[in-house]
Amino acid sequence: MKNIIAIAFLFLSFTVSAQNSGAKQTNPKKTAPKSQIVEASCGQCQFGMKGHGCDLAVRIYGKPYFVDGSGIDDHGDAHASDGFCSKIRKAEVTGEVKNNRFVATSFKLLPEKK
Repeated sequence: MKNIIAIAFLFLSFTVSAQNSGAKQTNPKKTAPKSQIVEASCGQCQFGMKGHGCDLAVRIYGKPYFVDGSGIDDHGDAHASDGFCSKIRKAEVTGEVKNNRFVATSFKLLPEKK
């Protein structure tokens, strides 16, 4: 009788252990950040953000964020008639908000619609 209980206990322990180890080995799929269309402009000149000088910012769902990973002068003359200090433009971006800043992994300024 003791042998049957011992065997049952070992079998049960092995089954639970195998289930737990299987659960630990599965990795959830990492989803790639999706691109989105946002408003892009100078944070100080167009979005009224506090800062020094002119800095690139995006507005996502009505909230502006300064951008890391792309600069205001990376997309032409910011002070030209179609530049970020003069206009709010559309951009296709990928990234995420971290520490109240938008960390861009891609930033593509879209052509103006005429």
